[in-house]
Amino acid sequence: MATPAFSLSDSEPPFSPGLPSGGGTPAFSPLYQQIKGLILRSLQQGEWKPGEVIPSEFDLAARFRVSQGTVRKAVDELASENLLMRRQGRGTFVATHAEQHVQYRFLRLEPDSGTTDSEGPAQREIIECKRLRASAEIARALALRTGDPVLQARRVLTFTGVPTICEDLWLPGGPFKGLTAERLAAYHGPMYALFEAEFGVRMVRADEKIRAVLPDTAQADLLGVTPATPLLSVERIAYTYNDVPMELRRGLYRTDTHYYRNHLS
Repeated sequence: MATPAFSLSDSEPPFSPGLPSGGGTPAFSPLYQQIKGLILRSLQQGEWKPGEVIPSEFDLAARFRVSQGTVRKAVDELASENLLMRRQGRGTFVATHAEQHVQYRFLRLEPDSGTTDSEGPAQREIIECKRLRASAEIARALALRTGDPVLQARRVLTFTGVPTICEDLWLPGGPFKGLTAERLAAYHGPMYALFEAEFGVRMVRADEKIRAVLPDTAQADLLGVTPATPLLSVERIAYTYNDVPMELRRGLYRTDTHYYRNHLS
């Protein structure tokens, strides 16, 4: 029997022209993790856009010269991290914030009376959107240099006629060049879906810090409460692929009719 020209077991590193060499995925990492890293790099480079189907496991296995089982394990992990979505009978797609069940992935505030769906989408009002130079604090959060251009926006989210969330957010100026208050107000989908569709930036994970605070006068007026009303402060840094910070968001939440919910496992 002739010896195959090339063979690869799952204990060996995959051969691929695109496999990182030095500074990439460590050679000692499990093979499926190396494949996961290659798929992530294709996502980061925009080979497959949010909402698009990726190649089949068979095609990916051929591309990376590994078994389908190895590819499946890598894809399963990416799906569990909400980076990919499996659809029965249709294939595997790049996750997008335009999907209904993904829209509220980073919004954990729920009404006392039921789920977020039961009260309908929030009404959003853009209060301001301006460009400025990053302070040392903002630069540190977004991995920028002090003085780099950033975009700052403030908006209020209203549920069933009650202003409930006042948010301030900061974005690095380069990736979001051309973003204005008018564009934010004109887009009726989730803000992160706008970032995907028009600026090619996909938020894939976020870190949050939560504490109780009192609002300043302007924040209290926007939320229709007194400055003595305790609010839930949620500070979030959202990241795109490879843990690159792309947004600092500070939200003040009214909790007289809502509560913050988190699932722990």
